[in-house]
Amino acid sequence: MFKRFRNVFFYVLIIGSFSALMYWIDFMGSKQEVASKIILPSTGKTHWMVFLNSLLQNIGHPLAILLAQIVTIILVARLFGWICKKIGQPSVIGEILAGIVLGPSLVGMYLPEFSNFLFPVASLGNLQFLSQIGLILFMFIVGMEIDMNVLKNKAHDAVVISHASIIVPFSLGMGLAYFIYQSFAPAGVSFTSFGLFVGIAMSITAFPVLARIVQERGIHKTRLGTIVITCAAADDITGWSILAAVIAIAKAGSFISSLYTILLALAYVLLMIKIVRPFLKRVGELYSSGVNMSKSIVAIFFVTLILSAWATEIIGIHALFGAFMAGAIMPANQKFRNIFIEKVEDIALVLLLPLFFVFTGLRTEIGLLNDVYLWKITGLIILVAITGKFIGSALAAKFVGQSWKDSLTIGALMNTRGLMELVVLNIGYDLGILTPKVFAMMVIMALVTTFMTGPTLDLINRLFKSKAEDKINEISKINKFKILVSFGNPDNSKPLVRLANCLIKNTNGSSAITAMHLFPSAKSHYYNLDEYENESFAPILEESKTLNHKITTLFKVTNDIESDIAEVANKGEYDLLLIGIGQSIFEGSLLGKILGFTTRIINPDRLLSQVTGKESLFENSPFDERTRAIISKSKVTVGVLIDKGFTKTDEICIPVISPNDAFLIGFAQKLINFSGSQISFIDVNNHINKNSALKESIRAIEQIAPNHVSLLNEGGINADFIKQQDLMLISVESWKYLIETKSDWLTNIPSTLIIAEKE
Repeated sequence: MFKRFRNVFFYVLIIGSFSALMYWIDFMGSKQEVASKIILPSTGKTHWMVFLNSLLQNIGHPLAILLAQIVTIILVARLFGWICKKIGQPSVIGEILAGIVLGPSLVGMYLPEFSNFLFPVASLGNLQFLSQIGLILFMFIVGMEIDMNVLKNKAHDAVVISHASIIVPFSLGMGLAYFIYQSFAPAGVSFTSFGLFVGIAMSITAFPVLARIVQERGIHKTRLGTIVITCAAADDITGWSILAAVIAIAKAGSFISSLYTILLALAYVLLMIKIVRPFLKRVGELYSSGVNMSKSIVAIFFVTLILSAWATEIIGIHALFGAFMAGAIMPANQKFRNIFIEKVEDIALVLLLPLFFVFTGLRTEIGLLNDVYLWKITGLIILVAITGKFIGSALAAKFVGQSWKDSLTIGALMNTRGLMELVVLNIGYDLGILTPKVFAMMVIMALVTTFMTGPTLDLINRLFKSKAEDKINEISKINKFKILVSFGNPDNSKPLVRLANCLIKNTNGSSAITAMHLFPSAKSHYYNLDEYENESFAPILEESKTLNHKITTLFKVTNDIESDIAEVANKGEYDLLLIGIGQSIFEGSLLGKILGFTTRIINPDRLLSQVTGKESLFENSPFDERTRAIISKSKVTVGVLIDKGFTKTDEICIPVISPNDAFLIGFAQKLINFSGSQISFIDVNNHINKNSALKESIRAIEQIAPNHVSLLNEGGINADFIKQQDLMLISVESWKYLIETKSDWLTNIPSTLIIAEKE
C-alpha cells in the first residue's frame, strides 16, 4: 500500500513540476513576441472554422487518402470475395469484380464526386507502387508453390499437354491480333509487339487458382490431380519465360534488338540456378526450422527476392519474373517454405494484392465498349481464348492417353486465367501495347474464363459419371451403425474418437468410425498437403491402436467447412455426426453470448440473417455460428462435445427436462450395452413422473441392466454430484434451457455431449 502511494506521489510531483516549468517558459517566451514585432495575420475566421479547414486539409493529405483507399479496398474486396465463395466461385473473381465496381465502370460513373475524392488521379501512383510490391510478394509465393520434384517425375505427359495448351492459344491469339490490329492497336506499336501480347494473354493459366480448385474438389491426390497440377506448373514456368522474351521484344522494338536482352536474361537464370540456388539450399539445410532461424537469415532470403526482382527489372523482363524465379529456387524443404509462405502470404494476399485488383479495376472502363461491334469483338476474344486453351489442352491430353472425361477436365482447369491474366494485361497496358478498350475486353475475358471453370467441371462430372464410387458413397452402402467424427484441431481429436468408440465398442464389426478433417483452401498449398494430412491424423491413428478399433480417415480441402461437414454426413448416411466445440459457448463474455462472437468477429451469413429478419439477435445464443450452421444443414443426428478432460464413460448423467428428451434413452442403452456405463437420469421439473412413456422406457432398461440405471430428482442434485460425472448427455433443447435459466450446473458440468436429433 505504501509503495503504491509513493509511486502516485512521485508521478503527480514529476508531472506537475515539469508542466509548470513548461508553462513558465512559454509565458516568458511570449513576452519576446512584441520585441520581435511578430504580427499574426487575421483571417477573419472563427476558431471552429480554422479547425474545420485544418481537418479538411488533413483528410486530403496523400497519406490519409492512401489509408482510406486501403481500408475501402480491403473491405469491398473481402465482401465480394465472400459472395463469390458462397456461389461456388474462387474468391479472386469477387476481388476482381470489386476492383471493377470501385473503378470508372460503376462508382466512377454514378458517383463521380466520391470517386474523384477517394481515387484522385494524383494518388494512383502510390496505389500502383504498393500493388506492385504486393504482386512481387505474390509471385514469390507462386514460385515457392511449384514443386520441381513433381515436374521431374511427371514431366513427359505434362510437358506435352502444357506446351500444347500454350502454343495453340498463342497461335490463335496472334491470328486474332492480325484481324484487329488496324482497328485496336495503339499508334506506333508494331504488329509483332501487339500480336505477341495478345498471344501470351490467350495462353496464360492461373496456377494458384487452379491449385485451389483441384484441392477443393478433392482430386489433388488422384492421378488426374497430379497431372493437371504438373501441367499448370510447367505452363507457369514456360508462360513466364515466354512473357519475359515478349517484354524484351516489345521494349526493343524488334526481335533482333531484343536478343541482347534475352541473352542477358539467360545469363541471369543460369546465375540463379547454378550459384544462388545451391547457396540458399545450404542455408535452408542449416536453418530448416523457425526455432533457429534468426532475422539475419530471413533477411538473406528477402534480399535475394528483392535483388532478383531488381535485376530482371533492370535487364528489361519485368520485376515479377525475378520474384517468380526467386521463389522457384528456394530450398525444397517443405517446412522451410512453409515458414516463408506464412511470413509473406497474409500481408501479400490480404493487404497488398487487393490493391492490384482495384488498380486494375480503375483502369478498366467497360463504358468504353459502347456499341454492338465492340461487344462482338469482346465475344470473339472470349471464343478464341476458350477454343485455344480449353480445346487445345483437352486434345493434347487425349492424345497422350487420357480418357475423354479427364481430358476435358484438364482443358477446363487449364482454361482458368484469374489473377495471372490480369498481371499480363497490366504489363501490356503499362508498355502502351494495349489500348483502354482492348484492356477492358481482355479483363472481361479473364473473368468469363475463370468464372466458367466451376460450372464446366460440374457439367463434365454429370456427363461422365464415374463407375467407381468415391469413399463417401461407399460408406453410405455399409449396413452398420456409422459414426462420423469431424475435427478441426488435431490435438483435440482424441476425445471425440474415444467417445465414438464408447458408443460402438464390442459390436463385433457391426459398426464403423470415420474420422474427417477439413482444411480451409485459403490456407492450403498443394505441395505440402500430404505432410499436413499425415500430421493431422497421427493422433487419431495412435488412438485407434490404443482402442483396438479400425478407423477410416477422410481428408478434404474446402472453402466452406460447415457445408462440407454436413454434406459428407448426409451423403454417407451416417447415424451420428460428432463434432467438438470450445468452452467459449458457456464461459464467454456477455458480448460473446449475445452476438455469437465466439469463433469469428463478423460472420456475413449471420449478419445477413439478422438484417433480413430471418434470425433474432438473441436467438440460438448457446452455440457459435459455425456449430449452428452444421446442425441446421445436417440431416443426421449431431453430437456436440464440450471436452473438459473426457477420458471414460463410467458415470453418466442425463437431465430430462422435456418429453422430447426421450430419444436420449437410446443413447443410454448403447452406453450400458457397449461400455457398461452407470446412467443417472435426472428428473428436472418432474417430467419423468408425469410422462408414463418416459417412465416405462427407463424401467425397460432397468429390467435388462438393473445395476446400471438410477432415477434422481432434481432437488437431490448438487455441485459435487455433477463434478463427479464423467459425461453429461443432454439434448439441444434442454441445453438451451440451462443457458436461459442460468443454471448453476453450467459452472460445474463435466464433459458434455449435446445431441441434436434428426428424424
